[in-house]
Amino acid sequence: MPRVGVCDYGVGNLRSVERALRVSGAEPVISSDPAAIIDCDGVVLPGVGAFSVAARALQDTGLGDAVRELARRERPVLGVCLGHQLLFEGSDEGHGGEGLALLRGHVMRLPAERGLKVPHMGWNTITTLRASSLLEGIASGAHMYFVHSYAAVPDPADTVAVTEYGDELAAAVERGTVMGTQFHPEKSGASGLRVYANFVSLCSVRVPAQRAG
Repeated sequence: MPRVGVCDYGVGNLRSVERALRVSGAEPVISSDPAAIIDCDGVVLPGVGAFSVAARALQDTGLGDAVRELARRERPVLGVCLGHQLLFEGSDEGHGGEGLALLRGHVMRLPAERGLKVPHMGWNTITTLRASSLLEGIASGAHMYFVHSYAAVPDPADTVAVTEYGDELAAAVERGTVMGTQFHPEKSGASGLRVYANFVSLCSVRVPAQRAG
């Protein structure tokens, strides 16, 4: 059973993520201690709230460095909603701030035009663009649950799924072992649980070699 860290930096939707990981066969480790997170087989960076506040919390607690170190060791990293946005270089939200820069791209506010409400809140379909370890077994057109006022504009090569909300938005990204979803998998029914199951499976691959030494 892989141990999956869940970063507790004061802005996360921790318990629903914990439940989804347990159902998917992982042992969740919710912690604000960077050393505890680094010791895990993978990590989830959850989040709701403002980018600048979250970015500061990651810096002040050292959790940001822990996530970067896990990515350097090629252990699976999953950012969810705000956590997904924090994987990028920066954001226009509030006073902005620097993200983890694990992925190229910037976070921008959704345009309040064409009668669309901001925040974008509710169920939307996603369209898969290419093969993805994170989205394996999830059909293009699956419904996922979104709650956000900002969205990342990633490198197109890293985008594995999109959704439509006025414009086409990145719904999921993947580069190597670094992955993110703008939607909340833990609130997205069976399709969302499949996302977590895929992630836990990726973490499981590393357990024997990692713990053998």
